[in-house]
Amino acid sequence: MYKCAIILAAGEGKRMKSNTPKVLHKVCGKEMINHVIDNIRKSGVDEVSVVIGKGADKVRKGTESRNIFYSVQEEQLGTGHAVMCAEEFLKGKKGSVAIFVGDGPLITEETVTKLTKYHEEQKCSATILTSIMSDPLKYGRIIRNSQGEVEKIVEFKDCNEEEVKVNEINSGMYCFDIDTLLNTLGKLNNNNNQGEYYLTDVIEILKNEGKKVGAIAVDVEEITAVNSKAELSVANDIMRSRINRNHMDNGVIIMDPRSTYIECDVIIGQDTVVYPGNIIEGTTVVGENCVLYSNNRITNSIIGDDVTVENSVVLNSKIGNNTTVGPFAYIRPETTIGDNARIGDFVEIKKSSIGDGTKVSHLTYIGDAEVGEKCNFGCGTVVVNYDGKAKYKTTIGNNVFIGCNTNLVSPVEVEDNTYIAAGSTITEKIPEGSLAIARARQINKENWVYDKNKNK
Repeated sequence: MYKCAIILAAGEGKRMKSNTPKVLHKVCGKEMINHVIDNIRKSGVDEVSVVIGKGADKVRKGTESRNIFYSVQEEQLGTGHAVMCAEEFLKGKKGSVAIFVGDGPLITEETVTKLTKYHEEQKCSATILTSIMSDPLKYGRIIRNSQGEVEKIVEFKDCNEEEVKVNEINSGMYCFDIDTLLNTLGKLNNNNNQGEYYLTDVIEILKNEGKKVGAIAVDVEEITAVNSKAELSVANDIMRSRINRNHMDNGVIIMDPRSTYIECDVIIGQDTVVYPGNIIEGTTVVGENCVLYSNNRITNSIIGDDVTVENSVVLNSKIGNNTTVGPFAYIRPETTIGDNARIGDFVEIKKSSIGDGTKVSHLTYIGDAEVGEKCNFGCGTVVVNYDGKAKYKTTIGNNVFIGCNTNLVSPVEVEDNTYIAAGSTITEKIPEGSLAIARARQINKENWVYDKNKNK
């Protein structure tokens, strides 16, 4: 059966106190609304429309990569009105439409599938996603009859004394038969305390018409919406716990999940050990049998197998197998480091390639360079890639030994099997097999200190 979805995302989100639309705030590295869209997509739903209003241009931009439709709610007159604004999206479609909220990032693919499957199998006109809460707070209540069938949903502000005691709450998420929903939207009115068109009133209308309304309960965690920065923090905690648990179930060793921050799209191989304080972001892929010691930040990078990274930053880069990085290394974007390499303490590498087996052990800067295999960089080497106006490239061959405190002034080429003497400033090409010495000859002036002191 055809399935589509509508996501309600037109609200202003005043309690967030932010210039960013509420649904674009991130949970574990991804915008809340994109969590919802992605999980709907994974469940096999065919098409998705997002209802936008406040901050519409920003929401469009933040979701444009998801290939979705947009429906515009110019004036926010309630959830029922929001769905009315998506009527054009629904017209001509036959099947079911699931309705979700853009500020509910904790909904899972499994629950989306469960909702649509139940709705179809039970041949319901409408199905409500509910949850049981010991303290329902200000959620709308699910009112059932003596046979346990759903009769209606009552918003908290409209509850009477008995209704407010009910602990089954409405999540604000549903599945409807498309034709039935379209026929019912025109029957809504705003005769309530808020003067709004409630989508919840559709349920009571359908019941009065003898239509079948179903409901399935899920863990309250999944239907938790975010309306403030404090609630955003709670959602991040829940999502982070899920992510870390999933990695551990897949064979990753996380020493302290409470202090490990892994974003939702990260992939980590089995038997990799992650120590406390790691922040692993974006689309990072970490191989098997790695050791990530404390306090690394790794973003949008590919880390091979058997790699050790300690107290370092790796951004938009690639690190080969059996390589060590850190402590205190800074691997900047567009860097590729080969297999069996060694990048040591206080080394910064930017937009460069480092060949297999090369060692850059400490206190070195390499920028805009192509470095071959099995090279050795002495302490304090600097690739001088910037002349104040433009960046230039340095090329270093295989088996090159670079002495301590060397400057390589780009653009310059160092061929294979060469040596550079410590303290040299290299400005010209070094031919293969050569020793380059580019420093002033030492001159010792005997008794100079004694003679100077005699004049005082």
